[in-house]
Amino acid sequence: MAAGTACLAIGATAQQSAPVPATSERPAELNEFEQRVRDFLREHPEVIMEALQILQERQRAAEAENLKRTIAERSDEILNDPAAPVGGNPSGDVTLVEFFDYNCPYCRRVAPTVAETIGADPDLRVVYKEFPILGPGSTFAARAALGAQKQGKYAPFHEALMAAGESLGEAQVLEIAREIGLDTERLEQDMQDPAIQEAIARNLQLANALGITGTPSFVIGQEVVPGAVDRRTLQGLIARARRS
Repeated sequence: MAAGTACLAIGATAQQSAPVPATSERPAELNEFEQRVRDFLREHPEVIMEALQILQERQRAAEAENLKRTIAERSDEILNDPAAPVGGNPSGDVTLVEFFDYNCPYCRRVAPTVAETIGADPDLRVVYKEFPILGPGSTFAARAALGAQKQGKYAPFHEALMAAGESLGEAQVLEIAREIGLDTERLEQDMQDPAIQEAIARNLQLANALGITGTPSFVIGQEVVPGAVDRRTLQGLIARARRS
């Protein structure tokens, strides 16, 4: 709001300081030119659409370049945050990064696809970015999942949370933790580690920098891909990153 007010104030100042024309009448030839332009556009409205398409293409190209630059500048945060769990082959030649929320139905839908892709590609490294955006239950689940790392059970806990068929709150998360053999008393203590909340905060900030607003979203190579993509699409993205 402050920035918008400042812009308005600057605009108002510029408008007040602009020289006042000596006369309100414009040259006749300018009026004639404007009329010819109007007549042309009325007769050829497709020119406007073509210009808008060109503008949109330029904007998309600029956004893509900005995204590539952001990915390059923040590659260490994307790929090597020590708090982010790693799956697949930790020494793989290509890294797939997933931003997800345990209460997101599309994340649950794509989870088997990610698992199948990992199983079929021995050189794929996967980085899991907890991105709880769907309320307190999601935040509790994300903190619990990161806390489970201290007991060496992130992977099975992650899979079990993704396989849940209901909205996850605290009680459901802890019940799933017990079912896979986690010490829930220790888990609840480990979840209080400030480093866990800091890791989630970093993920939220990084997602914002990358223009990620929903889940699931994947980062691979120089691309950010939103949505529950199918296995063929995912494998195509991995192959493209491997070639680059």
